[in-house]
Parts: sequence; structure tokens; C-alpha cells
Amino acid sequence: MIFKSLGDPFAPESDLRHSKDCGCSACGDKGYGVAASAVSAEDGFASSEAVMDRVIESAIIRSIFGHSELSRRSFARMLGTGSLAAAVGAALPLDKAKAAIKESLGKPEKADLNVGFVPITCATPIIMAHPMGFYERYGLNVKVIKTAGWAVARDKSLNKEYDAAHMLTPMPLAITMGAGSTAEPFLMPAVENINGQAIVLHVDHLDKRDPKQWKGFKFGVPFEYSMHNFLLRYYVAEHGLDPDKDIQIRVVPPPEMVANLRAGNLDGYLSPDPFNQRAVWEKVGFIHTLTKDIWDGHPCCAFAISEAFAKENPNTYGALLMSIVEATHYAHDPANRKEISEAIAPANYLNQPVPVIEQVLTGRYADGLGAVQDVPDRIDFDPFPWHSMGVWILTQMKRWGYVEGDIDYKGIAEKVYLASDCRDVMAKLGYEAPKETYKSHVIMGKTFDPNTPEDYVNSFAIGKGA
Repeated sequence: MIFKSLGDPFAPESDLRHSKDCGCSACGDKGYGVAASAVSAEDGFASSEAVMDRVIESAIIRSIFGHSELSRRSFARMLGTGSLAAAVGAALPLDKAKAAIKESLGKPEKADLNVGFVPITCATPIIMAHPMGFYERYGLNVKVIKTAGWAVARDKSLNKEYDAAHMLTPMPLAITMGAGSTAEPFLMPAVENINGQAIVLHVDHLDKRDPKQWKGFKFGVPFEYSMHNFLLRYYVAEHGLDPDKDIQIRVVPPPEMVANLRAGNLDGYLSPDPFNQRAVWEKVGFIHTLTKDIWDGHPCCAFAISEAFAKENPNTYGALLMSIVEATHYAHDPANRKEISEAIAPANYLNQPVPVIEQVLTGRYADGLGAVQDVPDRIDFDPFPWHSMGVWILTQMKRWGYVEGDIDYKGIAEKVYLASDCRDVMAKLGYEAPKETYKSHVIMGKTFDPNTPEDYVNSFAIGKGA
């Protein structure tokens, strides 16, 4: 493994983003193939505690300079490495800050962990944290396990074969409520990605860009309790189609989407990437619309863990969350996207061509319609689990009959989506977190007010109760 973002934050020659002009040892050969022990030794890390010290220093300095590498390096060059360290130390007792953070984390009760993931770009932070050393720097030995689909991920999590997992944002809500499975309290302290999905149609349907022409179409989604399912339903219903009567929606594991499209088993799908871009790559499909054009900033995937595991292993839970939040912020920086594409491409992770992943992560992509699009926020990474997003998901579960009766929308969202835990970790790492946990969202021009969820459910002309 390698450690990224562990350059000396006081040194002007270090680029903490590891962009193309970075001169650190890990980037000398583009970073990969360098052992963690070698990098650690060269950079003077004698122990995992020393690695943690550097992580905390880096977070503090990045925060001071507003995460602007240009400002930090310019100031360090002007002042000098030693003087910058002395100036920061005089204003902020770094040793006390390090001790406080390390004490709050504590030693992991369980260091060897199994974390499941479905091989899609939405899982980027959970996957990249393995080859790029984010787990290791917090004292964890994580085995990331490729999982065929979401039902398997759910069942292995419930059976405790996985200590934590990459899940779709509706899944911890559904599992906690017992919708589709045995009820067990699950927690979602961090979102993995926002945006990052698309509706793909078979190339035979180039003349059917109007959803009103989709009656009788067969669509794939990766799981019933998914943003993909709820966004597809919302999209076609806004165009006058009843998703339960006018089209067929089938659950298809993401890695099987392209094959089913090619075979004619599907007319289209709303899927996670890289399988939208892979359909274009293989010339069997085209991108009809990005989901960011349905709801810009919508959540998709998340880091989830059982409430029981978090309570029994609080230090392990804290270390895992630190790893995930830091990796998510690293993925948020566009300057890191090509490097990340190479890290997650191998067979044990996504098993996809690097150019396919790069088109997704960088947002410069062929759309299958003869054009190259440039959409930098096609996918983005933001860990904060807004309670209002959880409430919206619950309204759609109610709208389409996945749950019935009275629902304590805010109570459930606040129990499962642990915004306070995420905020605390973001603060420790030097990142700014939202002060509020609720906000309004605009989906296809219609504003959702999380304070009136039942009115929202009843406002639609198409739905189970309509």
C-alpha cells in the first residue's frame, strides 16, 4: 500500500494533492507499486502514531489555508518550512491538538475488518481507501470484498459477515424499518457520492428521446431500495407514465446491465457508473440524461454499519469513519480524479478500463450521441448525510408502496443518518461541515420541503395512493 496526502504540510515543495508537479517520493513513479513501509521509512514515519501525527498536522494546515495548495505553498516558500511550523505552533498548540484527537479515537477494538463493496464508481472512497492507505493510517487492516449485488451486501451485513459495507442511501433506512428484510438498526454516518448516475437507452432507441414514447419499455435498476429506482420512477411519472403500469422495472446487478442491454432484455436502465459509460464504450447504448439533471446534488451511495457494531466497537467505528470521510474529501478534489481512476481500475476493484473510469470521474465523456460532454460534477463526493435527503427518500418509499401507514419521517432519518458524527469527524480533519441538517431540495423544478413530507407525498398525481 501507499500513503497519499502525507507530504510535509509545512514544506513548499510538498503538494498535498499529489498533482502532476508533485515531487514527493510516492509520486516519483506515479505513486503505484511503492510499498507503504518504504514510503513511511523515507518520510520518517517510524510508527502508525507518527503517521497519525502527520495526518492531523496536514488537516490543520489545509484548514488554515482554506484547502488552497497554491496559498499554502506560496506562504511556506515565503516564510520557510521551520518558520511556518513555528508560527502555527505559537498560535495553535499542535501537540495538544494531536493528543486530543488521538485520545478521542482510541485504539481500535477490532483492527482486522471485512468491508463489502459493489464494483461501481459510487464506491470510490471505500475502494480507494484500500490501495491508497487511508484505512492503514488509522490503524485498520481492512479487506475490501467485491460483492455481486445489493441483496448480497445487505444479507452479508445482517449475517455479520461484513463489519461495514458500501450501501445505497435508502438501504439503511429500509433495513432499520424492516422493509424488504429483517428489521435491524443500521447507521449511515457518511454519504459516499452525490450525482454520478444516468439513464441509458439502447442504441435502437435513438429516435425515442421523449419519455412519453417509453410505454412498454423494460428498465433495469440495481435494487428496489435505491436512488436509481426512486429517481427513475420520479422521472417517468413527471412525464405522465405510471412506472408500475406503463413500463417494467427489473432489478439487475450493475455488472450485468450492459450484457442485458446488448441481449435486448432491457430497453434501458438507470444505473451506477461505470456501466453507463461502458454501454457507450461498447456502442450498445447512449446516455439519455444524467441524474444530476433530475436532481443536482442528489445522494446515491453511502458508508453503512450496524448500530450494534458501532456500539460494541466505538474506536473501530471512529477510525473507519475518519478513513472514509478523509478519502471522500480527497476524491472531491478534481485534481485527484485521474490518479484515483488508476487506483480503482484493477480486477480486484472495478475491473474496468482506466479511460472508462476517467470519463466518469473527470466528467469529460462521450455521450453515445456523437458528442463529447464536459460536466465536471457528473459525479462528486460529499460525505455529509443531510437529514432532509433521508426524509425525501422516505416519502418516495411511501409514495410507491414500499412502506405503509404513518411514518415518523424526521425521527427515522435522524436515527439512521448520523449527521452529528460526520460533522465531528469533518471538524477533526479540518473540513467545514454544514451547521444545519435540513434544507429544501429541487427535483425536476419542484421544491421539496422536508417539514411537510406527507403533503409532498399527496401532491403527486401518480403514485400508489393516487
